[in-house]
Amino acid sequence: MVDQATPELPKAGLVSTVKAVGASFFGVRGSAAHQRDVSSLNPVMVIGVGVALAAAFVLALVLIVKLVVA
Repeated sequence: MVDQATPELPKAGLVSTVKAVGASFFGVRGSAAHQRDVSSLNPVMVIGVGVALAAAFVLALVLIVKLVVA
């Protein structure tokens, strides 16, 4: 019997992870892209990028408010 292994997709890098997380923030992920990302993204990297982008978003909002109020 011959094992029919499914071809493994290459692991996504930092840029691909940032694009995927950024698109998810805005809710513009398609189901095909989601399925592709599920098999190629590193969950630890997704969490790290998500926390970093959320912190950057909050800091940007604080900066904008300080500039408008001052």
